[in-house]
Amino acid sequence: MKIHIDIDCFFVSAARIIDSSLENKPVAIGGRSDTQIFDSTAKNQSVNLENSGSFVPTFFKSYEESDDDRDSFKDADGRIRGILTTSSYEARAYGVKTAMSIKEALVLCPKLIIKAPNMSLYQKLSHELHEFLQSRIPLIEQASIDEFYGDLSGWISDEDIPQFIDSLRHKIKKELKLPVSIGAANTRYIAKLATTYAKPFGCKTIYPHDENRFINPIKVDSFAGIGRSMSERLKSAQIHTLGDLKARRGTVESWGPYAKELYKRVNGESDAPIQTSHKRKSIGISRTFDPLYDRAELRRRVHVLARHLSFAILKLEVIPTVFHLSISYEMNQKSHKNISLCEIFTEKKFDSLCLVLFNEADNQRRLHAIRLSINCSSFTRDSKKELSLIGFAEEQKMKKLTDFSQNLREKYGIDTLKWGSELC
Repeated sequence: MKIHIDIDCFFVSAARIIDSSLENKPVAIGGRSDTQIFDSTAKNQSVNLENSGSFVPTFFKSYEESDDDRDSFKDADGRIRGILTTSSYEARAYGVKTAMSIKEALVLCPKLIIKAPNMSLYQKLSHELHEFLQSRIPLIEQASIDEFYGDLSGWISDEDIPQFIDSLRHKIKKELKLPVSIGAANTRYIAKLATTYAKPFGCKTIYPHDENRFINPIKVDSFAGIGRSMSERLKSAQIHTLGDLKARRGTVESWGPYAKELYKRVNGESDAPIQTSHKRKSIGISRTFDPLYDRAELRRRVHVLARHLSFAILKLEVIPTVFHLSISYEMNQKSHKNISLCEIFTEKKFDSLCLVLFNEADNQRRLHAIRLSINCSSFTRDSKKELSLIGFAEEQKMKKLTDFSQNLREKYGIDTLKWGSELC
């Protein structure tokens, strides 16, 4: 059988490990786009290349201790900005939810304790749990910073699984101080669903003969892979529960390959093997900010984002060949531009390329911009594209300078060296 392990309210649980006074209190972790990245005096920026998941940024500002973390979410005018990335069960009792604005949450629960995110701590705890699980289960897959899958086939007999996962969650709580919930089933998809109904700090095993009784009454939007658009399509066809979905195979499968695969997952007919390692296929950086019209300032911000993304690409030791830049404007307008390029990656060339993409993408120049995004993908190790040899010798010289800059930043921080164009 497969098991799914999920850390309960991970960010809050992590905060409670270093501050036990937060136990049994309504606590929430705030999140806000780190626009301080654009300040000429910006420092203490960190990069995360190991884990992903909701509200887990690639780039983040290092955590700083504060007596009142609410100050971290105040803008220049003293207004509290940002959303919640997670909340404790005590806070949820007041109606506080993930992705809710901090301002709205404080209205529902005035005594809510808001803590700033501490990504370094989350990464450390996630890594420790991964190592702990690897020492006890032959095949472990880390799906995100707080989610893991395991394969117990041939390791633990099916009848012993309930006792095994119950013992496992208590050992994790005792040794790592992290509360987890664990679901077990014949497929990873049903196991993940079981975890949802095991929370908080519980475990649930679904045997094949119990699947229909467990699955049938559950609402369709509770199943991983059924997003808003698919949920609306199902409901428009009078398919409200997973039982309804299973009974309407012909209807669902007529919607195409994705819906056909989705049906198989719900019906327990499809599964995926445990992958002990994942290859990153793309990497990007984006920031949302207050409406900004000044194009010179927007171009400066492109330079800042390009420098950070270049650092991550060089750290991954890959060469991207597809580059994408998008701009979001006020009034829900968007624009984007992409290009394919198979050449040696250097920071200077990448910086210039991002600026070209921005100038070409910026086709709504009468509007204020509110978001910039840069994404790189199709790494040469995956795409098997051949690099151009044009100007190869000159590129090698620039590569040496790039490597030198990278070494300095690795040692002293991302903000050690900046482009002069960033400081204007």
